[in-house]
Amino acid sequence: MSQIQKHASHPRISARLKRANGHLAAVITMITEGRPCTEIAQQLHAVEKAVTNAKRALIHDHIDHCLDPDGNGETIDTKSFKDITRYL
Repeated sequence: MSQIQKHASHPRISARLKRANGHLAAVITMITEGRPCTEIAQQLHAVEKAVTNAKRALIHDHIDHCLDPDGNGETIDTKSFKDITRYL
């Protein structure tokens, strides 16, 4: 069984994902109602960005607290790793 890890950023990330979930539910309703495709696409884009930003925040938090727990940079070059993760 894996160890449960809770970071200070997790409640903020969870809140972001809950908002994204609400927006996604709204998109499903929009499709059911036959709303214009451009409106649906715009909302889907917003959901996608929200999830991407939540993922990025989680990865950066993981790097800061799990890969470099002492904050001394000896475990990993956090700046370089953060730079590359923006492309995930």
